[in-house]
Amino acid sequence: MHSSGHSLSAATLICIFLCMACSGKATGNTETDTDTLTAGASVPEFNADSAYSYVRQQTSFGPRVPGSDAHARTVEWLTEKLRSFGADTVMIQTAEMASVNGMLPVRNIFARFNSKAPSHLLFLAHYDTRPWADEDPDEANHNKPIDGANDGASGVGVLLEMARIISMHAPQTGIDILFADTEDSGKSAPDDADLSTQKLYDASWCLGSQYFVKNMPYAPGSLPKVAILLDMVGARNAVFPREYFSAQAAPGWQKRISDAAARAGYGDRFPQDIAGAVNDDHVPFIQSGIPAVDIIEIGHPQTGSFNPVWHTLQDNIDNIDPATLKAVGSTIISLIYSDEVL
Repeated sequence: MHSSGHSLSAATLICIFLCMACSGKATGNTETDTDTLTAGASVPEFNADSAYSYVRQQTSFGPRVPGSDAHARTVEWLTEKLRSFGADTVMIQTAEMASVNGMLPVRNIFARFNSKAPSHLLFLAHYDTRPWADEDPDEANHNKPIDGANDGASGVGVLLEMARIISMHAPQTGIDILFADTEDSGKSAPDDADLSTQKLYDASWCLGSQYFVKNMPYAPGSLPKVAILLDMVGARNAVFPREYFSAQAAPGWQKRISDAAARAGYGDRFPQDIAGAVNDDHVPFIQSGIPAVDIIEIGHPQTGSFNPVWHTLQDNIDNIDPATLKAVGSTIISLIYSDEVL
């Protein structure tokens, strides 16, 4: 993902805002601010150790760069896990996408749980990792691929644990999971680029989610109520303020997530202030008219933006804290087992 607060082009910003203004789903989904749970409802416990083990397993494959052997092994493992958890459907979308880096392979992994429910939510995370540690303090590492323990594996780990819980405790709503590919192979435009060139570079990120929204495997009239993205959700002491595009496109869902965090005892991890805008996998959904929220660590006190290990070789399993996985996972579980999602 890429911090648009620093360099997302004006052309792309305008496009996103126009999509918000023109889409009834993106701006008209002004849900009531209810904060109720089903009487006597039981919210299952989120197992942080289990989520951590899923993060560690991904990093054990090595950098999951699209087209690599490690990536292929990850695809096989993820699909097997989703099937073992009893998903109604597990499918792989395969494509080649053009970008400023040439043609890149995409293999999105999509699963559905409780698919006959009258409504459903979509949760997503990217599972690919950055091919270059271009933010590493040592320039000698700038062409080396990263482990992506936080930037990629953490969101996937939380969603796998969510799937395991769903397999044992079916919620009233349907749950879809997208493990998006080729999110992190984008590049920033040169400093002197014109707006059209900047837009091309902006579009080099999030190729898997771009492909998904143009080829969604949904019957007419059955789109998800919301897309909730988990990205960089595992670092020590991470907090998750409201990402700017999310706050504009899905304010009601932002409040639901904040309320769920408070119920789970993690309100301090989800401050209600609005942080910067991020060019991430939620943006194609917003542009397509689906409300979307990005749960992402942003506004780190050391950097003012992402976690200090972002796009460095230090983004490894040592940077992952089960307590943060617990905070995010418990919030998501609190949300999906509440009446707020019905």
